Amino acid sequence: METSLVLIKPDAIQRGLGGEIISRLEKKGLRIVAMKMLQIDNALAQRHYAIHKDKPFFAELVDFITSSPIIAIVFQGKDAVVLVRQMMGETDPAKASPGTIRGDLGVNITHNLIHGSDSQENASKEISLFFSQEEILHYSRDIDRWIA
Repeated sequence: METSLVLIKPDAIQRGLGGEIISRLEKKGLRIVAMKMLQIDNALAQRHYAIHKDKPFFAELVDFITSSPIIAIVFQGKDAVVLVRQMMGETDPAKASPGTIRGDLGVNITHNLIHGSDSQENASKEISLFFSQEEILHYSRDIDRWIA
């Protein structure tokens, strides 16, 4: 089973969309194994977006993600990384397909509601930024045998 980090971004929190986004991912069969609401500080934001540090939009990313609380979640499931990314839709909500989170709920490319890991390798790195191993729970659900 794969894991993926999902961040419900400040715009989703401010618009009251956190529950809907989480619900969509759970309904697809993904299991929450860790979750918390937090205010990201500048240092954590810079570590999370380090891959973009030399890009002109880096400061805007950091300012946005630190502007309001977020919800950090570790989802687990078969092909979790790909599944989350498909459900998120294109980064630019104007280009995202209807039925995706960004296509249905997104406003613009800066305020695009959700972050999801882009590979299992990056998921592991990102998860370790937000959660200790002790915070990640291991359990089974009765429904798992029906969706595996």
